[in-house]
Amino acid sequence: MFNFLKKEVLFDKFKKGLSKTKEFLSEKLSEIFEVDKIVDLKTLEELEETLILADVGVETTLALLNPFKTKVLQGETLTTKELRSLLKNQLLFLLKDADRPFPPSGNLSVLFFLGVNGVGKTTTIAKLGKILKDKGYSVVLVAADTFRAAAIEQLKTWGERIGAPVVALQEGADPGAVIYQGITYAQKYNINVVLIDTAGRLHTKYNLIEELKKMVRVMNKLIPFESQEIILVLDATTGQNAISQARHFSSAIPIHSVIITKMDGTAKGGIAIAVSHNFNLPIRFIGLGEKPEDLIPFNKDAFISAILPD
Repeated sequence: MFNFLKKEVLFDKFKKGLSKTKEFLSEKLSEIFEVDKIVDLKTLEELEETLILADVGVETTLALLNPFKTKVLQGETLTTKELRSLLKNQLLFLLKDADRPFPPSGNLSVLFFLGVNGVGKTTTIAKLGKILKDKGYSVVLVAADTFRAAAIEQLKTWGERIGAPVVALQEGADPGAVIYQGITYAQKYNINVVLIDTAGRLHTKYNLIEELKKMVRVMNKLIPFESQEIILVLDATTGQNAISQARHFSSAIPIHSVIITKMDGTAKGGIAIAVSHNFNLPIRFIGLGEKPEDLIPFNKDAFISAILPD
């Protein structure tokens, strides 16, 4: 995956953007790690509670801590200093690495974005479009959210701002038809990357999920699988509700990666670990502010260093 930041700049951005999560964890974990002592079950219970409160989630927290519980129950000696180091390694292990290039391979790549209303999907598409343009890619934005005229107009406004063409039909048009026009437009004009915006559908609405499947089928007919990436956009501030959204969407269509927005606005950044671990999905970018340059390529080393206390 491309990166446009030096390592020290990247780590600094993560540290500043995730300061709320770090402050929360530092306050809770300082009592556990400030003195090097032998770890007992009470220590692990305190750590478990802290991780769950940071939205790491029950399932992921248990996956993290069960190896340490086993050691303690078997009578092995484990100090808090050792636990701290092992915990960091476990966290890194649970964060899924991307195993495909970004943007996807091929003369034409298609990025298909989905997510519920309010997660910042359209804004994320625009930010990523600008990042790609700055890296030398040509892009086109496709307004496949045809439920709301405001959504079409919003994407057109973003297209003007970043200097990218926007393919759109009228409100109420068939989203599959918009996707067809967008991809064939890109093929005709040799554009590198298509970014598709979709309706902020409720993940629990059966008919809307079925329409989403139809849109993916249209894309599959035009573009090989290796040249497309389906990206789920989640809002970090919704906490465990993001897990529910990921579960419903991933049960309907194959999701390749995740972008998590508004990470700077929450003290519960552990949701990134929970989503990546529970659904075996890489995190492509996280949002650490309002500006396009605040959409940062995810780096798990920088992430873990930023959220754990020094």
